[in-house]
Amino acid sequence: MDDQAPKRRKEDQPSRRLRKGMYILPSLFTTLNIAAGYYAILQITHATVAEPWHLDNAAKAIGFAVLFDGLDGRIARMTKTSSDFGRELDSLADVITFGLAPALLAWMWGFRLLPSLSNAELHTKLLQLGAISSFLFLIAGTSRLARFNITVNPQPSNPGRPGKKYFVGMPIPASAGVVAAMVHFSDGEPVSSWWMALTWLLVVVALAYLMVSTWRFYSFKEIDLRSRQPFRLIIFFGLLFAGIWYFSGPLLFAIALLYMFSGVFWRLQWVFRRRSNRPPPPAYKEASQTS
Repeated sequence: MDDQAPKRRKEDQPSRRLRKGMYILPSLFTTLNIAAGYYAILQITHATVAEPWHLDNAAKAIGFAVLFDGLDGRIARMTKTSSDFGRELDSLADVITFGLAPALLAWMWGFRLLPSLSNAELHTKLLQLGAISSFLFLIAGTSRLARFNITVNPQPSNPGRPGKKYFVGMPIPASAGVVAAMVHFSDGEPVSSWWMALTWLLVVVALAYLMVSTWRFYSFKEIDLRSRQPFRLIIFFGLLFAGIWYFSGPLLFAIALLYMFSGVFWRLQWVFRRRSNRPPPPAYKEASQTS
């Protein structure tokens, strides 16, 4: 028995090393997330009116980062290699890639490269308001990440079906995806009129509000890639990737807006349903007048 113990320990060493190596895999995707965000920031700083394709490259980088962000968490759960270090690294990566990078992209695409207007004062005000709205996007996304990290089993203010998993507030990767999808849909061509800049201002502020709200957004965590019958998922993802490959601009634009307005729709549906189910007020009985 004493001779077999060292042999077992030697046999367990490769499995332990493999187990430790698996912890690196989710962090590698998080590192790719950070790299994509850094590349996006570099492209934004190189963008000009004559070279708007830098903004499109930044939008594409943020789109790939959304994919990497989804993979690192799912791989960590599938391999059971979640750790405190991985969660903190993922949050810091999200601040850079889905907070700072899309805030800069939103400001550069919608306000900084706006052509000079006949009304110089209006142009200056739009630049200032654009900077403020972009900062609101950044601080709202950072606050949502902080709330997500400290909240245990968060519940939205407008609950959905029991058993289904929802995000409380719009996730910061989804909000960054909306910014990136709109820029990519325009091939990086910056906003060219004051009313478009004003509309973009309202969109950025709305995204900031949705992130800090307590409205429900579907999490897609119920999708099981390890199911025994993944045939439908294979067909769905195959069609999705083919559509993105050939029609990335309009398809990603539609998906981003659909997810954004889904939270608004569910909120309004819940408000109207609660009002319709509200019990009627008690009828006031008129006191009989005695002569």
